[in-house]
Amino acid sequence: MKKARLRFSTEIVRRLGEELNPSLDKGVIELVKNAYDADANECRVELKNAESPGGSVVVTDDGNGMTLDEIENGWLVLGKSTKSAKVKTIKGRIPAGSKGLGRLAALRMGKRAFLNTRPINESNTEHNLLIDWDEFDSSRIVDEVQLTVETASKEYMSESGTEITIEELRTGFNRNSVKRLARELILLADPFDDDPHGFRPELLAPEFRDLEVLVRRRYFQDAEYHLRAEVGADGYASARLEDWKGEELFVAPHDDIAVRRNKKKYSSPSASFNLWVFILNNETFSTRKSTVNEVRNWLGEFGGVHLYYNGLRVSSYGGIDDDWLGMNLSRVRSPEERPSTNTSIGRVDLADTNGQIIEKTDRSGFIENESFNELRWFAKDVMEWMADQRLKAAEKRRLADRELAPKKSTEAKRYLKEAITSAPVPVVARKKIEKALDSYERQHDRERDILQKEIQLYRTLSTAGITAVTFAHESSGNPIKVIAQSIDAIARRSKKLLGDTYHKLLSPPVVSIRKAVSSLSVLGMATLKLVNHEKRRISRVNLHDVVRNVLDTYGPFISGREVRVLLDLTEGNPYLRGSEAAVESIVTNLLNNSLAAFEDAGTQERTIRLSTITTNGSWQLSIEDNGPGIKGIRKAEIWLPGRTTRKNGTGLGLTIVRDAVNDLGGSVDAKEHAELGGAKITVELPILGE
Repeated sequence: MKKARLRFSTEIVRRLGEELNPSLDKGVIELVKNAYDADANECRVELKNAESPGGSVVVTDDGNGMTLDEIENGWLVLGKSTKSAKVKTIKGRIPAGSKGLGRLAALRMGKRAFLNTRPINESNTEHNLLIDWDEFDSSRIVDEVQLTVETASKEYMSESGTEITIEELRTGFNRNSVKRLARELILLADPFDDDPHGFRPELLAPEFRDLEVLVRRRYFQDAEYHLRAEVGADGYASARLEDWKGEELFVAPHDDIAVRRNKKKYSSPSASFNLWVFILNNETFSTRKSTVNEVRNWLGEFGGVHLYYNGLRVSSYGGIDDDWLGMNLSRVRSPEERPSTNTSIGRVDLADTNGQIIEKTDRSGFIENESFNELRWFAKDVMEWMADQRLKAAEKRRLADRELAPKKSTEAKRYLKEAITSAPVPVVARKKIEKALDSYERQHDRERDILQKEIQLYRTLSTAGITAVTFAHESSGNPIKVIAQSIDAIARRSKKLLGDTYHKLLSPPVVSIRKAVSSLSVLGMATLKLVNHEKRRISRVNLHDVVRNVLDTYGPFISGREVRVLLDLTEGNPYLRGSEAAVESIVTNLLNNSLAAFEDAGTQERTIRLSTITTNGSWQLSIEDNGPGIKGIRKAEIWLPGRTTRKNGTGLGLTIVRDAVNDLGGSVDAKEHAELGGAKITVELPILGE
């Protein structure tokens, strides 16, 4: 009988290293987290010629270092860690890692890795280790590669700490990966606290100097509201909302927070939630030291709610494009008084020593078990409570203003009549003035009636828009991805099973489905872009840029309908002062009109021509097509709301065009049948320059 033992191929080491952390920035962050676990205060990440393969990364910390035993039986043991969430470090930190696999992925980023460590309890001693991955790659099993730890004793040894150098990087850092790394380091350092003994990682990257000095400025004092909430180990929550002065506005006991879910308590670990909400307009910032743009740019980098687990941030919660609490969707569904990831920054602090929250193997987040979902519900419920309180306060102010407005109007009218009566003018003149005032009041009443009707019209439009945006949010995520992945799987399997027959039987419908998915993606993206609040701000609008951006956005959708677009823009880039959203709505609605006309008439060889000219301080945009033109309705009626010849049309597109053009001080006209055979709409807007 021959004894045997389980052995591991060196291929396992390679695959684990590549698959656990597929990006360079994540690999570096793993080493930085090890420094955190070692009670380091300072941790420096230095990139040397790392913008291309062959460079190096050096991670240096002033932590506790490692003894020979800790290297051999801890650091070099993969898949097992001596760290425990129940055992805190000397500085009271709860270790971030628990599986001992993260450093393997980081060390495999280059061809060689050097370890130099100085243990805190062994004065004047340092341990050095070289790992040459070429030796592993040329061997069959891991046991064949011998590693040697060299120990040196030197007088006047520098303080404890560890330095890890990874040489000859297999791939280089590009600007995006360095930007992600800088962002992760800043958030890892916790931009919320000023603890002098806290963890402070630093980035040195000469090739990316602007990212290296990425400003760690704090603008929390400029927030309009500060939400504070917590849920205890007993599952009961509480919250309060403060204004920018720190004065308490609202307080919530547990029942007010959990009322929507009819739940007595949350089955999550204890946690705290802090959220700073900003009102990003010039009026609010007129008394602030910082500017709106400074805060807006800062929130663009660090906005959203970040999750901190046992004191250390967990990627990617709250990262760019990771709205794990659904803040933006909630704001779209009901925009009043709700924060978004672009207008707020916050953190959820989770203390979990009992292992209720389980980290994924690749450390990319947590398994979404009941405890994690309950934590998420707690944060969402607290934000819903805050939104309700702000909405009630806003509604109270609005009702008070509405009640006060007629009184002020009546009072102003009485003062005016008294002034006319007491004015030292002849009786005849006084009667003329009174008659003119009565005429003005009648005209004012008519104007009020018209405005009320227009308000109702735009409420209808808002409802349609909110519904469309909600659909865009829902569909642009999982459903469209599922359809796209499913049709790809069907195509792959069908090709294997059917061979050449596939192209005859299934290829056409597969292509059609892919085109439809692409169109849905474009429409979802276009809808979300249209509601971007930044575009509604009054600023300089470069008109030709807007035209090009709209065409780029709708490009795949237009192409999918086999429409040829002819673009003839005059020289220069004329501009006006207004909102980008207004100009975009003009171009978008006119394009949609042409596309709808093609569909209704079944037009073949479809063509849309967009052309511009500038004359005498004005800009003219003409959009024409080879569709059926304007028929079945008089030209004067096409601008009226609700008037349409389409079976399922709203009749609102050209109304929006007319109103947007009027708001910008321009004019709009239509021609039933132009050079291409279809309709031609011409918009003229006053400009400030070219």
